[in-house]
Amino acid sequence: MQQGRTPAGVKNEAFPEKTMILGLFRKKNNNQAIVDRQYAALTAAARMPDLYERLNVPDTVMGRFEMLSIVMILFFRRTRASAVSGQEIAQEIVDVFFQDIDYSIRELGIGDNSVPKRMKKLAGMFYGRLETYSKAMDAGDPEALALALQRNIYPESQAPADMSGLAAWMVAAEAHLSAVPEAVIASGSATLPPVA
Repeated sequence: MQQGRTPAGVKNEAFPEKTMILGLFRKKNNNQAIVDRQYAALTAAARMPDLYERLNVPDTVMGRFEMLSIVMILFFRRTRASAVSGQEIAQEIVDVFFQDIDYSIRELGIGDNSVPKRMKKLAGMFYGRLETYSKAMDAGDPEALALALQRNIYPESQAPADMSGLAAWMVAAEAHLSAVPEAVIASGSATLPPVA
């Protein structure tokens, strides 16, 4: 039996799982530039000053988390109809989003023992918002979307700000993303529209 490395492009029949695992690492490395580019575009969209100055999103740590969650949700909803590569990129972007949150929590001085509990809570918040916002958007109900945004962005306020402008922007952003060609999604170059 011949020992040594398997030539590039040839499957290692003796250890098929090795070929599969190495293929996964190679794919992620190939996607890294795309994921980085798309994540940068999404985080830039979440930081647009008009969202905070005109659409009543509080410019706080939690307000920024809410906006990052919203743009991730919009991108996730767009890529659910994408080819496998678009869905893989979307999942990798969500993974980077949670890594970024983990890093931010640690930067705020939260102790290592508390981070997993906080991450679990924030992940639950994200997926709860994904479900709630998607339900309202799928039903074409901007009023229900505005109310959900109000509950999430101003959870303890007796007089929460009007979120109808943000709901309208989300509807416009989803329409904008739905018109983005698959080639743009695959290249990590999708953008969100400015506040009208």
